[in-house]
Amino acid sequence: MQLTDRFFDFTDQQLADLTAEEGIQHLGLYVSAPPNQQGPPLLLIRQWSANKRSLPPADADPNLRLPHQSRRWYPLQDAGLILGALRADLDPRRSWTLTLDQRMRRSAAAISHALGRDLECLQLRQELSQQNDQLRTLVHQLRNPLAALRTYAQLLLRRLEPDSSHRALVEGMLSEQRQLGQYIDVLEGLGQQRLPQQEPLGPTLLPPGPAEGEATMQTLLMPLVERAEATASLQGRPWQGPQQWPQWIDQPSQDGTIAEIVANLLENAFRYSPAGCIVGLCLLPDGLCVWDNGPPIPLEERDLIFERGARGSTGQDRAGTGLGLALARSLAEQQGRNLRLCVEPSTIAPGLPAQGNAFVLSWPAEATPGQTT
Repeated sequence: MQLTDRFFDFTDQQLADLTAEEGIQHLGLYVSAPPNQQGPPLLLIRQWSANKRSLPPADADPNLRLPHQSRRWYPLQDAGLILGALRADLDPRRSWTLTLDQRMRRSAAAISHALGRDLECLQLRQELSQQNDQLRTLVHQLRNPLAALRTYAQLLLRRLEPDSSHRALVEGMLSEQRQLGQYIDVLEGLGQQRLPQQEPLGPTLLPPGPAEGEATMQTLLMPLVERAEATASLQGRPWQGPQQWPQWIDQPSQDGTIAEIVANLLENAFRYSPAGCIVGLCLLPDGLCVWDNGPPIPLEERDLIFERGARGSTGQDRAGTGLGLALARSLAEQQGRNLRLCVEPSTIAPGLPAQGNAFVLSWPAEATPGQTT
């Protein structure tokens, strides 16, 4: 169980004060284990011994189950909940006095209050950290459709005649897009000062996908293919769309998770692959991959790039949050799928380059890609 240094400093001072009482041989501070944790119900987190003997863990000390006139237990209780216990062992040659007992009770009450407030603080800290993560995730996801709007508007502006009456309309769209981008930058900054994460976060929050039966995998992926084609045209780089469409493409999708994953992989490829490199989407019998023919990501960075906030060495000078690949892998794992990097794309499918970077999303052969597993 993780507790704050502030709590441990307080309890250390309390135990140090109690050791000044004559006749105390051992002091042990135990906290209740979380309900879902395997192991003993009480965890020994602090102790003191007059003869420097270490107390064994609660489950390894059979004497704790036996009553002893020299040992007393003082419950750590807060708002009706038992949070742990303070154990005090007296020299067998001495007897408990009312003064000593009251002193122990006061210390136990003080530790109980501190422990209760510490647990509340940790819970609030975890909730705030999770909210910040969700905010950063949603802000990151907003950038993809916003970037697509900018791409389409820029392409449209290129095709308009200089004296077209529609130029002002398109330029106004681009101006509003830039303003929205500034607002998103502000929102993103709200989540930068993050508190230490105490527990693994829950499933990533994303906007709801289409209702069941409303969309197939093809209808979800086609807008991404069109967006990628437009982005490649704007960047002046080649784009290779799917050459084959497997049967699973026509299956209904329960949500837009795979589309979210592909959107992040494509955004990552267009942002970080060198200018002029080919970017492509390949559909496989049991998955798909987004690839480029740029230099392979260095070996020492191939795991790092899937961590939240991390970026490879080639992307340090480019704008980005480092969330795309981490979010994509998190979404894949939440639904029993696997996302990995392959630097030899030709081993994934014929016709892909011999070297480059292919991010491969795969699922079990018997699984349906549009459904959770």
